[in-house]
Amino acid sequence: MKNFPNVKVVDHPLAQEILTTLRDKNTGQIAFRKGLVKLGRLIALEIARTMDYQEVEVETPTGMKAKGIKLTDAEHVMIVNVLRAAVPFVEGMLKIFPAARQSIISAKRIEEGIAAPNYNFRIERNYSKISKIYPNDTLIVADPMLASGCTLLAVLDEVIRDNHPKRAVIATVICAPLGIQRIRDKYPNIEIFTVAVDDGLNDHGYILPGLGDAGDRAFG
Repeated sequence: MKNFPNVKVVDHPLAQEILTTLRDKNTGQIAFRKGLVKLGRLIALEIARTMDYQEVEVETPTGMKAKGIKLTDAEHVMIVNVLRAAVPFVEGMLKIFPAARQSIISAKRIEEGIAAPNYNFRIERNYSKISKIYPNDTLIVADPMLASGCTLLAVLDEVIRDNHPKRAVIATVICAPLGIQRIRDKYPNIEIFTVAVDDGLNDHGYILPGLGDAGDRAFG
């Protein structure tokens, strides 16, 4: 697998086991959706591992003092939910970041049979509700699949256009090298957290070996 700067692959055995279940064509709708929830939680844990914190001191029930930490960045998280496949994925992330604010964007590529020239798909955006993003925010754009990169680039263009968060992160389950490269070319400082970087895309722009259409499999 090619190494990409700013790409963190969550290689935890549990995450890889869940991904294996999602890849299996025999996995049903309920199990698939639950798997996305679990992976959302695990990826959020990996993001939390990289957040800034401050040292604190607390008093225990025994009357003793104990040193610990406060994850300060976790108090300033904005999650952009890319409808519809990201809904269960974000559900898992909120288990780790319960104070996170949310924004919603409905964005999908226009299916035109064989992949558009060079996989440059037209993107349809039907609805967006973007909450205010602050300079101390960790912005997390959540979408289970990063294939050609066209959809996420359209989302990033809208979200980041007039905003300057402390960090910008893409959370996804599976990536294709083309999508990663396109994100890096336009937004080189964005970090990507994923469970797998797959081989590439087929003639229709779907990730190979992939796991099929995440939205269809999660919602039926």
